[in-house]
Amino acid sequence: MTSTDPVLPRKPNSNTRRPSFRTVGEEVAAENRPADDERLVTGYSGKLLLAVSLGWAMIQTGRLVLSPMLPTVMESLRITELQAGLAFTLLWGLYALGQYPSGRLSDHLSRKTLLATGLSLLVVGFGVLASAPTYSIFLLGAAVVGTGAGLYPTPARAFVSDLFVARRGQAFGLHGASGDGGGAVAAGLAVVVLAVATWRFAFLPVVLALVVVLALLHRWNREPYTPPRIETDAGRAVLGDVRKTAVRFANRRTTALLVAYSLYAFVWQSVTGFLPTFLQEAKAFSPELAGGGFAALFVVGALVKPMSGSLGDRISRPVVAAGSLVVATIALAGVVLMNGTLAVTASVVVFSAGLMAYPPAMQAHLMDVFPDGSMGGDLGATRTIYIGLGSLGTTYVGFVAGQAGYTVAFAGLLVCLLVSASIVLGLAHVR
Repeated sequence: MTSTDPVLPRKPNSNTRRPSFRTVGEEVAAENRPADDERLVTGYSGKLLLAVSLGWAMIQTGRLVLSPMLPTVMESLRITELQAGLAFTLLWGLYALGQYPSGRLSDHLSRKTLLATGLSLLVVGFGVLASAPTYSIFLLGAAVVGTGAGLYPTPARAFVSDLFVARRGQAFGLHGASGDGGGAVAAGLAVVVLAVATWRFAFLPVVLALVVVLALLHRWNREPYTPPRIETDAGRAVLGDVRKTAVRFANRRTTALLVAYSLYAFVWQSVTGFLPTFLQEAKAFSPELAGGGFAALFVVGALVKPMSGSLGDRISRPVVAAGSLVVATIALAGVVLMNGTLAVTASVVVFSAGLMAYPPAMQAHLMDVFPDGSMGGDLGATRTIYIGLGSLGTTYVGFVAGQAGYTVAFAGLLVCLLVSASIVLGLAHVR
């Protein structure tokens, strides 16, 4: 999971009757899971948790390994910064578009159907990226990867929620940590591959691991595969959900929260797309040191996220979210303005802490705002909006870097962080 990916279980709502078409995955999981047997690493639930978490880790590895290899990829394909940014935007944009429909489809069909479809597309997409002889084929691979990735995380989280009740929090914690682990693996994988082979070989272990995950889910998951056919009533219900979600999002407070999160996502995707290249081009870092700075995002993130969530519970979630952005802003200013290797590295670490501390507090605050009966749909719609808008960040960095340099491009991200922090602090004051 990446930083912009919520990992919160669905709240039960005893006053809301659930439609009959939303039972395929949950019924099978409940039927196969004894009430007192929710093991995290063994048994039916544990094996499937590890499988879907490995799948998420490999998706993150495959998507994020492009960033530390980007200068080499650009040289190999003879593309500009803007073209590289457009490829990232295409990948992340299609990923964003898949969030809401994949969650709804996994309710109508089985979780297994959506997970297998997403993994199959990812295997094909990463294979295309690895063998792309031209930029147009590279874009095709990015599109297939984005589509497959968009089909996976929401059904995966729903499936984890099906498997675990009493230990759901622990299960989501393990699953969420796998995404940060994938980011750290991506940085190391890039360094190793570039030292001994060409950038294309970085996707080989990702493809092999995804094939293994697909085989394990096929063998272990007792759910049936269901054909992609949705009853008329189910289709009408989905359209009704979309309309109701749009009405709820029309209020000023929710709109402001979406703007704040979208600005954060814009910065996060800009940084995860171009930080290693920025460090190499603007700060004269070696590829290995730049890869270490990229890995720090995820290693530090895995450490600060639990503390941020806990602090938000005790103090104020909006205040903690806004405070983390202030820290990130100050540290990013240091990254942009300083030149010494030690000073820049320290600033990157502090920036990582501030940037990664934002999602747990802010996501919890969003869950407070959403009604219990519509939380799942609202969550999926929110993810589509802020990840989709955030995907434009890489195009922005690519364009500005090509015209004025990476320092100017990253300086512009400071404005996004400050505006987002101001909005969240203003909402906390109003509340």
